[in-house]
Amino acid sequence: MTKDKIPVTPCLLILKRLDVVFSLYPYRYEEHGGTQVSAREIGVDEHIIIKTLVMEDEKKTPFIVLMHGDKQVSTKSIARLLGVKSVVPCDPK
Repeated sequence: MTKDKIPVTPCLLILKRLDVVFSLYPYRYEEHGGTQVSAREIGVDEHIIIKTLVMEDEKKTPFIVLMHGDKQVSTKSIARLLGVKSVVPCDPK
């Protein structure tokens, strides 16, 4: 992916508008590659990668989990922490 083909996302627009200094690390997407591929492609330890998980509780209340790339989510632990019956990943649609 070349610099001029990087998609402009709402987040990038906000960062630019606020004059936030940031760096882009584009790489070719690999199906089911996850944070292992991200870390490999930009040359960092997988622990440094922060993944964003969009989850919801049994009432369909959404929330976001940020976690290190080399860690796995425990839905039981999250449910207990939030005081809800269960949590699951949100439907991508």
